[in-house]
Amino acid sequence: MATEAVPPQRKATETAPGPGPGPARPTTEQFVEIQQSEEFGELRRTYRSFAFPLTVAFITWYLLYVLLSNYAGDFMGTRLFGNINVALVLGLGQFATTFLIAWLYSRHAALRLDPKGEAIKARMEGDA
Repeated sequence: MATEAVPPQRKATETAPGPGPGPARPTTEQFVEIQQSEEFGELRRTYRSFAFPLTVAFITWYLLYVLLSNYAGDFMGTRLFGNINVALVLGLGQFATTFLIAWLYSRHAALRLDPKGEAIKARMEGDA
């Protein structure tokens, strides 16, 4: 499955820009080959299996908060203790959820995505 992004057009003998000799940059054919590889497909599946469910869950949670705020004013105005009501607790929960998801994603990326991405990068640079 190809993406809409066009890889850079380079000749197989062209080297990376910058000072001193460097490894040759991968060719367009090498980018396409890697993109179609099982290894890259596994990287995409690993990303999607984490990102899509959490995105759907967070959007659902957010929309629930908005709908409750609009249509369940009495419930949202229910005092829990002192001046703290349900709306405030759920609103602060939105912030907590955002930070929790960011932390979970950074942990997931460090443990599962980055090693696979580095392996693909090393293979591409080694083949160049």
